[in-house]
Amino acid sequence: MATRDLPARVRDRLTAVRRAVLRRRRLLAVLCTVGAVAAGLRATAPPAAPTEQVLVAVRDLPAGAVLDGDDLHTVEVEPDRTPDGVLTDAEDAAGAILAAPLRAGEPVTDVRLVGPDLVDSAPGTIALPVRVSDAAQVGLLEVGDEIDLLATDPESRTTTTVASGVLVLAVPAPDQEAPDAIPGRLVVVGIPVATVADVTGAAVTSFLTYAWTSR
Repeated sequence: MATRDLPARVRDRLTAVRRAVLRRRRLLAVLCTVGAVAAGLRATAPPAAPTEQVLVAVRDLPAGAVLDGDDLHTVEVEPDRTPDGVLTDAEDAAGAILAAPLRAGEPVTDVRLVGPDLVDSAPGTIALPVRVSDAAQVGLLEVGDEIDLLATDPESRTTTTVASGVLVLAVPAPDQEAPDAIPGRLVVVGIPVATVADVTGAAVTSFLTYAWTSR
């Protein structure tokens, strides 16, 4: 009996499926149309624009900050929006010292780090770290200041100008681990090659201070 009823049950099931399809034919037609349109759009859509990875600051960072992995992250940008000298590898920036403040989301470039690339912003000069005798004086400086470097001889008590119109390139944070025998504080300046010997010699024999350049 069950065997004789099997064809009838199959016919009934097929009839039910056909009726369900007919009842929903409009919905199925719409779905098929949407699928076809989506496939066509994917086929004709232009390829994704190329991007490059660059390092940007996670948060605002002050001048003199020593960079580590928590300070930076990688973002994708269009090639024509990538600044020159931008860093792309966090390992290249790890341990570097910021020469100037960096805003959150701002790319990290070579001229923002303490090093020889700083002089790119001051053609005709070289970057030279000098130790100003009064650390508090250095705290008044900002990147971009123009100063005259003054040397005071402790024996003759005379002061001379050893370099004029010096550009402040970086103001590193104080080294808390520096021995007490080394007073003052370092500042990185851009000076002409011809004045390097005078400045470095004065830094050893005299007290170095500065005066802002008159404009």
